[in-house]
Amino acid sequence: MNPTENINHDAVLRARVALLESGTVPVRRQVAAYRVLVQVSPLAYLPPLAVALFGYSREEFTHRPAIALALRAESVAAARRMCALEPERTQLLLTSLVHYREQLVLMERPGELASVEAEMTALVQSGGGRLSVRWDTNGR
Repeated sequence: MNPTENINHDAVLRARVALLESGTVPVRRQVAAYRVLVQVSPLAYLPPLAVALFGYSREEFTHRPAIALALRAESVAAARRMCALEPERTQLLLTSLVHYREQLVLMERPGELASVEAEMTALVQSGGGRLSVRWDTNGR
């Protein structure tokens, strides 16, 4: 069976068109488009999906912490998939973990916080990233 048989090609085309629209594409639509396009080309679309998910959580769900946490967890999952495909992208994972950690602190969830901080420490110690470099503040 061909892997492209399970892909809705109309949805892929609509997602690409949505991202090419003139003007600024709302982050909600970006997330929807990237979720579809990741199925076709994960190397190309996992990083922008991770970034867009954080933006979506911050812009539209600051007043709904549970949804913001879920979006940031999805951002971490996308970054983890990216790191598995391309190990040099660990900075993306580290930044996603920083954002996830921030939400856990806001929601006062110390049980989950310890494991996130341990993963962040392991990434920094392995030389895979630096906490001072974040794609949300430098445009990456």
